[in-house]
Amino acid sequence: MPRHDVTRPQNIEAILALLPRERRQVVLIDGGSGSGKTTLAPVVAAAIPDAQLLRLDDLYPGWDGLEEGSRMVHERVLAASEPGWFRWDWENDRTAEWHTVDPSRSLVIEGSGSLSRNNRALATLGVWVELDEPTRKRRALERDGDAYAPHWDRWAAQEAAFLERERPQLLADLVIDER
Repeated sequence: MPRHDVTRPQNIEAILALLPRERRQVVLIDGGSGSGKTTLAPVVAAAIPDAQLLRLDDLYPGWDGLEEGSRMVHERVLAASEPGWFRWDWENDRTAEWHTVDPSRSLVIEGSGSLSRNNRALATLGVWVELDEPTRKRRALERDGDAYAPHWDRWAAQEAAFLERERPQLLADLVIDER
């Protein structure tokens, strides 16, 4: 079985080569659950001076919240005059504290649903991470185990609906194919 390493130097270099140097960067990293976007995002954020990192896993309002999370990125972070977001408290199934996003600093946003048409229009770069579903499922369940297993099918259905409607892989400036 091949070992997937989405953080290979050539992937990071390809992302950085597409970013203009003279302004604030907003990078959207999307892909199916378990594709490697959560591993890739902090490496990309570390390579962009003073970048902030927003993980949609911290924002989705529960297991049925992919669409809402994507919309909140647009309304509360990218298009907002005072950008920020409420963290989702998964244990208590409710919103938690507010997090402010500094609009003067670069931002890497990672998560399923981040690369929508509305979000892409306000971002510098869109990245899609491609990986086959059996490998993604295995990796996601190894990572999150019992907490994720009962929710895989309903989350995968939300991802499929998002892919059908938004076609994020076509909105991407760069596709990292890990198949």
